[in-house]
Amino acid sequence: MNTENPSPAFARQPEHPRPRRLGVIGTLVWDTIHARDGREVPVQEWGGMAYALSALAAALPDDWEVVPIVKVGRDLSEQALRYLRELPRIDVDSGVRTVPEPNNRVDLRYVARDRRTEQLSGGVPPWLWTELAPIVRSCDALYVNFISGFELTLDTARALRSGFEGPTYADLHSLFMGVGREGLRVPRELPSWGGWLRCFDAVQMNEVEFDLLGRAWGDPWHLAAEAVGAELKLITVTLGERGAAWVAGPAFTPDPGRWPATRHAVGVAGASHSGRAERPDGPLDGDPTGCGDVWGATFFARLLAGDGLDDALAGANLFAGRNVLHRGARGLHHHLLGQLSQSDR
Repeated sequence: MNTENPSPAFARQPEHPRPRRLGVIGTLVWDTIHARDGREVPVQEWGGMAYALSALAAALPDDWEVVPIVKVGRDLSEQALRYLRELPRIDVDSGVRTVPEPNNRVDLRYVARDRRTEQLSGGVPPWLWTELAPIVRSCDALYVNFISGFELTLDTARALRSGFEGPTYADLHSLFMGVGREGLRVPRELPSWGGWLRCFDAVQMNEVEFDLLGRAWGDPWHLAAEAVGAELKLITVTLGERGAAWVAGPAFTPDPGRWPATRHAVGVAGASHSGRAERPDGPLDGDPTGCGDVWGATFFARLLAGDGLDDALAGANLFAGRNVLHRGARGLHHHLLGQLSQSDR
């Protein structure tokens, strides 16, 4: 990954001595993980956006800081704040809000190495635009990590699109998850998918979600080629141990600082194009929890750092592979950088 070539749009300027700020909208989840690595005893730990925050701590240049924009339940607020303060270059004061509702908790039960069930309990309320506006005003870019799927309503996402002038990247993951009996998360087609796609400059989903998105069209790749344009510039699709694929519109450039320029344009001349980046390490034995979050956060961080598309994809694949070999999010930022973490000991 290139760390010596900052993006022209985000290069530090003498008149702006403060760090650049990346806002991260998401949910901290207290996970109870069953049958991971064949263990009989369940493991409890922080999950959800904790994986993306760890990847950003490892992948962003030193002249950036991260602003978690997250609501935490009062029942776990002290533990959540303590965890967030363990991460480097995190501004805990600007965007963390304690709410009276119980914090999100998820029971993860692995039935195969790459297949699991999720059962949700608790749940903090979604953000309103009136709450978000004063927080994002201080941010230079925004990463939206849909962990619960209830972080934003579509109306709030549209208001965010209109009210935030910086580049936006969204992992749409849990927007594709409904809630069934007793909180069991179940895959679903994304309601109002066209509206959601137009709310962000770039979006990410996994292969199953991509197929769900394209079900109405019959071919998700054809849909993706039609969807990218002046508003949505890029769709990335994580493929697990096979790496990732992408579809880019004619307005796409690897410099996120230029993404807002074409918003609300009638159209952009040119054709869409696509590609694939394989993960060099192939199948790995370990824990795939959080790999998609690590992938997306790393990919966007490296674009913000000035990497080209190929280098950003390679960096994301590298860190997603390393995440498989780590257990949980605590100490993950050290592990991603090849340093010894508590989990590695």
